[in-house]
Amino acid sequence: MAPSDPKSLSTIAGEPTIRTVPRPSDANSNGDIFGGWVLSQMDIAGAVPAIERARGRVVTVAIDAMTFHAPIYVGDLVSLYAAIEKVGRTSITVKIETIARRGASGEHVRVTEGTFVYVAIDEHGKPRPLGTG
Repeated sequence: MAPSDPKSLSTIAGEPTIRTVPRPSDANSNGDIFGGWVLSQMDIAGAVPAIERARGRVVTVAIDAMTFHAPIYVGDLVSLYAAIEKVGRTSITVKIETIARRGASGEHVRVTEGTFVYVAIDEHGKPRPLGTG
């Protein structure tokens, strides 16, 4: 079976925001990677475009949608794609998709997708309008 193209699975254009490989310590007793580990990676990936757009600090305030499509395994190459969907006065909504390349087969599988919301904050941790740094 020929390896699939990861970009054919992602609706987000461009290069991955993050690429990583989970370790055995990230897995549960069944050998699947913990959902919390995946959420953490997604939160980091989503923060990248949010910080760039906010030109400063942001905090995660919500996960509006989250779907786990397939497990991630130790040794998979995990690529996370993130893109801004919507910008409000202080908030930035980011769509995040996770694609895993299976180690042995090279097959690419969409494993998660979600929508995370970040809010730009000032030096005191209070929401601030976007466009000011």
